[in-house]
Amino acid sequence: ANYVIVYSAQALARQIDCIVVVTGEIDYVTNGQRTLSIPGGDPLMTRIVGTGCALSAVVAASCALPGAALDNVASACCWMKLAGQTAAERSEGPGSFIPAFLDALYHLDVEAANEEN
Repeated sequence: ANYVIVYSAQALARQIDCIVVVTGEIDYVTNGQRTLSIPGGDPLMTRIVGTGCALSAVVAASCALPGAALDNVASACCWMKLAGQTAAERSEGPGSFIPAFLDALYHLDVEAANEEN
């Protein structure tokens, strides 16, 4: 159940004093005290290789932004989910999804995405 996953992520975040991200149909981002959930994305994101690696890069970049780290990491997850949704609308399957996903990330209007979510 999701509550077990969230509880485990919160405990880990408290134990090692970090932000923990659990990805899935709903992403959970926690620092152990506060937990955010980010729905969205598309099932095709689980059918291709590289979305997790891309998320790691986007999260790392978001950590360099001003503001609260937890909010920045949650925003990174949101941006990835929005890119996945956009790519799914523009593709016909996994083969065309990958370039559409990269294009969606490239064209993502971060300010608009933050306002939307």
